Amino acid sequence: MLKKSISAMFFVAIFAFTASAQRIAYVDVKVILESIEEYQKAQDELDKIAATWRQDIAQEYDKIKGEYNRYQAEQVLLSDEARKKKEDEIMDMEKRVREMQKDKFGPEGALFQKRKELVQPIQDRVYAAIEDFAGDKGYDFIFDKGGSTGMIFASPSYDKTNELLDRLKKK
Repeated sequence: MLKKSISAMFFVAIFAFTASAQRIAYVDVKVILESIEEYQKAQDELDKIAATWRQDIAQEYDKIKGEYNRYQAEQVLLSDEARKKKEDEIMDMEKRVREMQKDKFGPEGALFQKRKELVQPIQDRVYAAIEDFAGDKGYDFIFDKGGSTGMIFASPSYDKTNELLDRLKKK
């Protein structure tokens, strides 16, 4: 029993020693990205594109609503065949607008592709700078303070956001 206790304490001591040797820091990637003018311009462009597409889609829905209102007003005067044809036309219009919405705003839609085109290179540059920074300064771990990494507490002495911003400004 004594031998097991000593072995356990030995492993705990070794673990504590190696754990204290790790260097950890965190940065706020959102703050870094928002401080880059190129990123802000890309976000503004994406916002304008999205607003235009939302407006186009809203106009299409307004057209559908107008067609539906016209159909309701004329419905009693139409034959069964004409009524069915008009209903199908309205349903097709709705289907086209939903497809348009999916093509623009879906998971692999045009907005996603445009975001990838405009923002991805900037993000790659920031992550490369973080990796270089970690290598130069000897950090074992760098967490994103603003991300959803589950970090609940972080001592401000570990925040290296400003140092990384300085490094990015020098490049």
